[in-house]
Amino acid sequence: MIGDRALRPATLMMGYGYDPVLSEGALKPPIFLTSTFAFPSAAEGKRFFEGITGKRPGGADGLVYSRFNGPNQEILEDRLALWDGAEEALVFSSGMSAIATLLLALCDKGDVIVHSGPLYAATEGFIARTLARFGVTYLDFPAGADRAEIAAVLARGQAMASAQGGKLALIYLESPANPTNALVDIEAVAAARDALGGEPAPIAIDNTFLGPLWQQPLHHGADVVIYSLTKYAGGHSDLVAGGLSGAKRWLDPVRMLRNTMGTICDPNTAWMLLRSLETVELRMTRSGENAAKVCAYLRDHPKVAGLGYLGMIADPRQQDIFARHCTGAGSTFSLFIKGGETESFRFLDALKVAKLAVSLGGTETLASHPAAMTHLSVPDARKAQLGITDNLVRISVGIEDPDDLIADFEQALAAV
Repeated sequence: MIGDRALRPATLMMGYGYDPVLSEGALKPPIFLTSTFAFPSAAEGKRFFEGITGKRPGGADGLVYSRFNGPNQEILEDRLALWDGAEEALVFSSGMSAIATLLLALCDKGDVIVHSGPLYAATEGFIARTLARFGVTYLDFPAGADRAEIAAVLARGQAMASAQGGKLALIYLESPANPTNALVDIEAVAAARDALGGEPAPIAIDNTFLGPLWQQPLHHGADVVIYSLTKYAGGHSDLVAGGLSGAKRWLDPVRMLRNTMGTICDPNTAWMLLRSLETVELRMTRSGENAAKVCAYLRDHPKVAGLGYLGMIADPRQQDIFARHCTGAGSTFSLFIKGGETESFRFLDALKVAKLAVSLGGTETLASHPAAMTHLSVPDARKAQLGITDNLVRISVGIEDPDDLIADFEQALAAV
């Protein structure tokens, strides 16, 4: 605070949660490469373990062991929570380790998950195949569903859970969806959930495509926000990590399972993320501006069949969700080439500035073919249902000169 002014996250990223006095005056946090930490006394060691093991509420009061916590990870978690206005945050070794630890911590045998579709293929596969081995079932609804449709699926899920001797354990959303950019109405989901009565299931949402800058799901009814920190938060395509932000009541059991499984992010990766968070607003702003210019060019190109770009939404329902939930259109979009896989591959192979690689949110522009790459394992009928077609190319725009990117897409489309 400066007087009555609350400092914004972009400012707080430069020093929040870190005191240079504790590290010989180092301006930036050192990398704490240690597996274990010395206790001030035996009594303190006991008290720290009481917090780690859950024997005493409130979590750890001190540093114990690097599978549980560490200075770099704790500073990173403090700063991540600021972006979403969350009570707290947890960091993980990858986006999927964050997702898997969350799902395993909150679901028991007989429970039901209701999720939006499409989801990232690995997430959908983990729910449909891995959790199924432990007696957890699921129902889904399309990303653009209205409240009535969502309410009907939630009611079915609650009834199914009751019949199985379980509970409606989790409502899992991904918005924008990967790779179609379809938006989920978080407020409608929260309203439908609350109308069910009984103990409300938590709403978790993968906010990777727009977070942490362009969408704040906790303000619209979500309880937990999920990130692949590999993407915009890391932003340089040089690390893999994941994060959760949200209410302590939901993150506490996830933290306990993370302590057991060891899915915490390592100190070096946490340090790299602290570096990257200092520029995340600048990078996302630049890439968003670039995407708007690139899509303005692509929209009217004769070899483009359509764009799944949030800055050019035609559907009134999706536009309404965007207006209420989002503060920016992002820099990742779907490009539909006229033709099919052959034409899409020709476009991808002809790119010179943009790199043919999966992932998104980095400083460089990336292009990939979801149906043949990230979503290859999704059954063909499911891909057709979700709109993951052979002519869909996913583009993540970076921070290069936008005119150079337009020239690159122009010459690549000429090869189609």
